[in-house]
Amino acid sequence: MVDGHLSPSITTATPGRRQRRASQIRERLFRAALDLFAQHGFADTTVEDITNAADVGKGTFFNYFPSKDHILLAFAEMQLVKLQSIIENLRDTRDPFPQFFRTLAVRMTEEPGRNPSIVRTLLLANLSSTPVREGMRINQARGHKLVSEFVQIGQDRGELRNDLPAGDIAQVFRQMVFGTLLVWSLYGDDSLATRIRTALDVLWQGISPRGGPAPLVTDAQQETQHGS
Repeated sequence: MVDGHLSPSITTATPGRRQRRASQIRERLFRAALDLFAQHGFADTTVEDITNAADVGKGTFFNYFPSKDHILLAFAEMQLVKLQSIIENLRDTRDPFPQFFRTLAVRMTEEPGRNPSIVRTLLLANLSSTPVREGMRINQARGHKLVSEFVQIGQDRGELRNDLPAGDIAQVFRQMVFGTLLVWSLYGDDSLATRIRTALDVLWQGISPRGGPAPLVTDAQQETQHGS
């Protein structure tokens, strides 16, 4: 304390601690909700169920999410943040486009791939909840725009065929990812990585430059590159 006032170091640290705690609580609520959606379904999970699982007061939920529907919208937002990060990395480096192509598919499936029930929950909520459906449409439009930017970079570099609109390629890519996730969710086994890899290999044959496709970077090659 200086002259009866808190020192600057203390006053500036307090908001940071509050922000970290708020982020932790929001993450606990988010993860608890996804787990419950997977176990019991979206419709049968209540806000009270979520707050009990997250060990916070019921009223706390509404400090972070306006409604239960917004948990699923937050999930979509998280996927968009990942997508934006990959595009920024692509712009900043000259690493081969096929490497980013595979990375994009892997990153977009790793979170829903934690539990097949999450994929089914997202689909059912999208079909049954008007607020979720409207929010998802907005996020889908944002996702399509971002993937189109991603494709356009590959085309500008000559690493993707440029006789097709970037938006068309982006749409097919997104449908491939979603369709693969949906089919996998019916089984829920350990085949997701293989399914995605096979779908990527087939898609790549259609969108690679017409002079002959550069091979997609394999998972093992990616690990070697990242480790070097």
